[in-house]
Amino acid sequence: QVQLVESGGGLVQPGGSLRLSCAARGSISSIRAMGWYRQAPGKQRELVATITSNGSTNYGDSVKGRFTISRDNAKTMVYMQMNSLKPEDTAVYYCTLGGSDRTYWGQGTQVTVSS
Repeated sequence: QVQLVESGGGLVQPGGSLRLSCAARGSISSIRAMGWYRQAPGKQRELVATITSNGSTNYGDSVKGRFTISRDNAKTMVYMQMNSLKPEDTAVYYCTLGGSDRTYWGQGTQVTVSS
């Protein structure tokens, strides 16, 4: 059983920064990629960023140049540095882990960007 535990969400003013963390716990045979998705009220869940085991990254168009994803393979953790936050970044952010046979999801952490 794999569990993903997110932390680092909260309330921040426009233009501010937050850093999200996600720890993968449990028996993990192999990891193809880890990443983050988000879902705002009334909208579909969308890609924020992913990172593979060899460090290749992919970002959603709306966050390119502002967000940076990184990973600690030894600790099976993934991080996301979010800068220049905008009100439209407000959403629940979900950590994901792509294993050998399925994708796992965390419970989500709320990020609210508001003055």
